[in-house]
Amino acid sequence: MPDKEPVPNPTEPEITPAPAPAGPALPRVLIADQSLPNRRLITEILTSFHKCEVDAASSAEHAFERILQHPYDLFIFAFTLPDMSGLLLDRLAARVHTLIHTSKATAPSVIFLVPTNETAAYKETQRDARTRGSVPLPLSLDVLMTLVGPLLPSKM
Repeated sequence: MPDKEPVPNPTEPEITPAPAPAGPALPRVLIADQSLPNRRLITEILTSFHKCEVDAASSAEHAFERILQHPYDLFIFAFTLPDMSGLLLDRLAARVHTLIHTSKATAPSVIFLVPTNETAAYKETQRDARTRGSVPLPLSLDVLMTLVGPLLPSKM
């Protein structure tokens, strides 16, 4: 008996594999800050001037969940978050990131958003090679752009 080809069922949707990405993935940035205006402004600035994808979280818990889901190239963390310090979040993220996302050899660089009353505490973190700097709060966009410039590809 010759083999018959199966007849497609019109009621079942045809399953096709997802297309492969056209090129290399864009760098991914995670912002963790309680302030919604800051998160929106940073997202808008980064996506307007740099080729990147941006995720935002309002708490350390939400940021940590994102870190478990996606590999990142840059962290921008508020030094003070509602549920833990940005510094502690960075330390946890640095330990977990490369264990979960084996395609990344090192943990992402980090930029802290530091209120003026936390400047002394921030200075202790500058010894870490991954710490690229701090952006003073209220948000200083020129400082942010200066720090991010060498870390993300420009759109121009």
